[in-house]
Amino acid sequence: MAKVVTFGEVMLRLSTPGYLRFAQARQFDATFGGGEANVAVSLANYGVDAHFVTRMPKNDIADMCLAELRGLGVNLDGVVYGGDRVGIYYLETGAVARGSKVVYDRANSAIAEIKPGMVDWHKVLSGADWFHWTGITPALSQGAADACLEAIQVANELGVKVSCDLNYRKKLWKYGKSASEVMPALVAGCDLILGNEEDAEKEFGIKPEGFDAEKTGGEIDQSRFESVCQQLMKMFPRCKKVAVTLRGSINANHNTWGGVLYDGKTLWQSRRYDITHIVDRVGGGDSFMGGLLYGLIAYDTDQEAIEFAAAASCLKHTIIGDYNRVTVAEVEGLIKGGGSGRVSR
Repeated sequence: MAKVVTFGEVMLRLSTPGYLRFAQARQFDATFGGGEANVAVSLANYGVDAHFVTRMPKNDIADMCLAELRGLGVNLDGVVYGGDRVGIYYLETGAVARGSKVVYDRANSAIAEIKPGMVDWHKVLSGADWFHWTGITPALSQGAADACLEAIQVANELGVKVSCDLNYRKKLWKYGKSASEVMPALVAGCDLILGNEEDAEKEFGIKPEGFDAEKTGGEIDQSRFESVCQQLMKMFPRCKKVAVTLRGSINANHNTWGGVLYDGKTLWQSRRYDITHIVDRVGGGDSFMGGLLYGLIAYDTDQEAIEFAAAASCLKHTIIGDYNRVTVAEVEGLIKGGGSGRVSR
């Protein structure tokens, strides 16, 4: 199976139990997660040779995190060590009209202090088929942005395909540079771009005409996003495929979900899922990315790839935690018409 390398930050996730607000919580549920690690876990579940690269301190919390990732089948040979702390994020899960909240505590984390030259990218990317990064990493610090660019350039040199999830996070861009200043040079080296309407607009000023995510009522005309894909491919000529995730938010517990994949000629549209009782939507986009990469590796057509991505991510919304703990058989079962929730005996 293919080798995929992902690069970014994995954090300690502290969640309020159930639907408690931060002010009500007297304890937190501790797990781990982060965009690129989430993708690696998905791919490992599907049997892909998944490698995750990050920078971690030498302490018990980091050891706990890395042990969990190893247990989930992720190769950590490329991890480098240094710094003093693991980043943290706090999650308050929303309900109905109250949206979820995230509070970051990741300043001066080990990876925020990474610099070019700390990772031997020629060694890490040797034999790789894909290198994956997200817009979260270059938002952390100038050093992280420079290290990410270094990795992309080595991947381009070695002929490794590069994928990016644009992942705009306004709370993270605090070191004096904006996403629109930093991201173009990195995305220029990508073969596959994933984003949503907010990512494309905030980073590159690209948006579908007349679309407002807050006013969809769950109904989205997926074909309207062909223009977004075309504009991204025109801006970044190396890019061969663009995918867009399309979430229709009825309330915090009820979303519609799907996506499109554009190859420069055809807009492939997934089935749309009506997710009526969301358990945990954090990591939904990462599960889509993991599913899309697997789909492009394992199947013959773009239609099959986008269907696998959407179905995999639909299932993630039923699983607590950042990681999408599902198998290929479960995803394919949903694609084939499963989803009734019957007990498997």
